[in-house]
Parts: sequence; C-alpha cells; structure tokens
Amino acid sequence: MKELKAFIKNDMDKVAALIEESLLSDIDLLSRCNRHVLDHCGKQVRPMLTILMACATCGKANADTLRYAAAAELIHNATLMHDDVADSSISRRGVATVSSLLGPRPSVLLGDFWLVKGIARILEGERESARVMNIFGKTLSDLAEGEMLQLEMARSGATTEKEYYRIIYDKTASLFVASALGGVISAGASQEQEKAAEEFASCIGIAFQIKDDILDYMGDEALGKPAGQDLREKKITLPLLGAMKSEPASEPAVREWLRDIGPDKIEKIRSFVFEKDGIRYAKEAMNDYLCKAVAALEAFPDGRSKSFLKMLAAYIGERNY
Repeated sequence: MKELKAFIKNDMDKVAALIEESLLSDIDLLSRCNRHVLDHCGKQVRPMLTILMACATCGKANADTLRYAAAAELIHNATLMHDDVADSSISRRGVATVSSLLGPRPSVLLGDFWLVKGIARILEGERESARVMNIFGKTLSDLAEGEMLQLEMARSGATTEKEYYRIIYDKTASLFVASALGGVISAGASQEQEKAAEEFASCIGIAFQIKDDILDYMGDEALGKPAGQDLREKKITLPLLGAMKSEPASEPAVREWLRDIGPDKIEKIRSFVFEKDGIRYAKEAMNDYLCKAVAALEAFPDGRSKSFLKMLAAYIGERNY
C-alpha cells in the first residue's frame, strides 16, 4: 500500500485541502469537532478509489475528480457520525466519538454539516455534476434503507443471506460505487468502463464489509473493537450464516440465543462459528468477490493505475483492521 499511497499522494493532499476548506467555520465548537474527526480519519479508501478510477480511465485526476473524491470522504464521515448515534458507539478507530464526548445532538448536527458540504463539492463539478449528484443521492437512499433493514432484521432475528447481502450493499458497497463512478465520469469514461467501474466497486465494497464482519469475530481492543460487537447488536453476518449453513439443526437454537443475547451467549455463538468453519465460509465468499472485482478491470488499459486498483482489492482482503 505504501507504493499506492505514494502514487496518489499529491492528489490526496489536494483532496485533504478541499475537505479542510469545505469545513471552515467561525464557530469554535464546530471547528473543534471538525478537527477531532479530521485528525482521526480512517483508511480513506473511497477517495483513493475515485482518484485511481480516473487515472485508470484517462491517465490522471482532474479538478472534478478531486471534488468528487472530497465529497465521497465528507459523505462517508457524515454517515459514520450518524451511525455512532444510532449505535450508541463510544469509540471509533480507538478514539472517542463526538457522540460520546458531546452527546448525540452535536454528532447528528456535525454529520449534517459534513453531508451538506459533500453535496456542495459535487455541485461544483463541471462534468456531469447533476448526474454524479443523482448517483450519490441514490447512495444516501440506499444507506437509509440498509440501516432500516438491518434494524428490522436485528429485531426479528430472521436475517438470511439474501437480506445480509442487501444490507451490506446498501450500507457499504453503494458508497464505493458512487465513489468509483464519480472518478470515471470525471475522466470521460466510456459506457463499458462505467459499467466495469460499478462492478469493481460493488465487489470490493461487499468484500470490504465481509472482511469487517470477519474481523468482528476476532476483535481488537486497542482499536475499540471488542469481539462480538455485531452480536451484541443482534446482527447476523456471513460468518454466522455460514456456520448455521454447515449445521442446519443448530440454527433454531442459535437464533434463539440472539433474541436474548448476553456475554455467555456471545461466546457460545463465537465458538459455534469457529467450530463450524463460519470464518472460512465468509473468507471464501470475500475472495470470490475480490476475484470478480479484478476481472472487471479488463475494461481499462494496462498501466500503473490498473495495477494499483488490483493492489487495493488485495489490500481489502488482507487487512487486519
């Protein structure tokens, strides 16, 4: 990943400057909250994807590419701040959330502020900004629908693989798709390349979330991610679905444990998942999606950008946080 980051460093620095500029405010509390979030940004995969897709299409990023990349990161962080309120999260990436520091209301307002600033960046675009806005608008609709479906499934305990994949597409992959399409549209891609970009982004987005769901069974206290957080929230993810598929007779009991979840039942479910190869099942599905993603890149000419997109896909499968 070091070589990839070096390749797009200048563009990512410009994106960071656009984000900083977008968030300027003379309100001290707002500025301090913005600084807190900016100082603890995550992997920034979405703006990286926007830039790499533009480079794979026409060899370089342009001003619209950078605007759409900044928008993707602003919107992504806005949704995280809203999620922190919905999930009562006290930390993210090992750092206290705005919601835990100041309460849910400032976190929602801050998320709204970032969201609006992201939309404003898209509307500044000179190449098909209205179309890109519609794409991001659909993503915001997908995010809301995915969150509501996840809540519904958590209450009923009836999640199947069909609902699981709908949830992770809506909540995660849809923003990857918008980010990638913003990149290729900014670069004047052909219809074939747009379709390929959508396929690549959808597949790595789904793989990204499957990897997160695998890691949730492992846990990482240093990053504020105790094992079994999804189970505490009664979320049935692919490792558990895979384990239940391997031993259908246990499924009713496992789903019953989730309805009255507690520390002892979390450990029982985790043990069940490890014993019944649920992690392996999820890894195989993740790797299938990553292979599909790489295959989609055939629509782009060979070159460093295409190689780095393949590297990005590999990183998603190999990461440990």
